[in-house]
Amino acid sequence: MLRGLTFLHHRCWLIGLAIGVVLLSPIAPALAVPMQNDPNGFEGIPWGAAFTESDQFVKVEDAGRIQTYELTSTPRKLGPATVESMKFSTIEGKFARVMVRYTGKETHDRLLTFLQQQFGPIDQTPGQMAGGAVKFFNWQGTDSAIILRYDLRTSQGVIFFESEAFRVKLNEGNLPPAP
Repeated sequence: MLRGLTFLHHRCWLIGLAIGVVLLSPIAPALAVPMQNDPNGFEGIPWGAAFTESDQFVKVEDAGRIQTYELTSTPRKLGPATVESMKFSTIEGKFARVMVRYTGKETHDRLLTFLQQQFGPIDQTPGQMAGGAVKFFNWQGTDSAIILRYDLRTSQGVIFFESEAFRVKLNEGNLPPAP
């Protein structure tokens, strides 16, 4: 009996995993749109620029190859919206990513409109967007990627502005070890 339950549990887990892969696979491409006006950086700072503490930035995290900085000034603004935080990450001293956190539906709407004006409209035709409580929006450029994630339940959002050239290096430490 126990052997039968273990087999059934294993089979259900595999079926669930297969369904999850099938359902999630088409989401990323469906949400990505080609980026217009690739900024090749963030607000005038080019990807790969040397980055250190200054009167504008203070180091808040040192994780070896990856350093994280925050703006010293407040309020922090992105386009027309005030945001909670902006964290600038470097890899081996070179500028590679910005993570912006914000809260509120009004702020989300302002930021989404701003990003669409800057980088191109998102296709929000029914059937093109994934349903659910968490919304993802993605602009893909030659040198940059912008990924916005917004949780409808908590009204919290995060936006990543990333260098395509440094993306793999940034995520190397986050991958599980090879078998």
